[in-house]
Amino acid sequence: MSTPNAEIVTVRPAGTTMTRQQLPNFVGISGATTGAQHLSMNMVVIPPGGAAQPHVHRGYETAIYLVSGRVETRYGPGLRNSVINEAGDFIFIPADVPHQPVNLSATEPAHAIVARSDPNEQESVVIYDPAAEV
Repeated sequence: MSTPNAEIVTVRPAGTTMTRQQLPNFVGISGATTGAQHLSMNMVVIPPGGAAQPHVHRGYETAIYLVSGRVETRYGPGLRNSVINEAGDFIFIPADVPHQPVNLSATEPAHAIVARSDPNEQESVVIYDPAAEV
């Protein structure tokens, strides 16, 4: 079914915002910027040697395309599991899985395009304490 009066929306982020996970974020597609109802998409930068705060996206899936860099993602209960991804990898994180991405380079930032099934994106982010599941 088509929506005859629908408009295509372009977003050109003017700068970064800081996420609850403590990473710089170029806000792209969201409910606030485009009226999206079921998704958000942004570019996240992990600074050299940097890491996000461990966190969970309650009830929402995440898809990531790693544009540049090498990132280790610690995940699961207590963040005891780990996967290393490189530029060009697509990554899927199921809803409610605790995780923490870590940039493996001490000199280069990592850039990722991140899409979530949450149009408000940051509202579902819950900081996670891995020590609580030792």
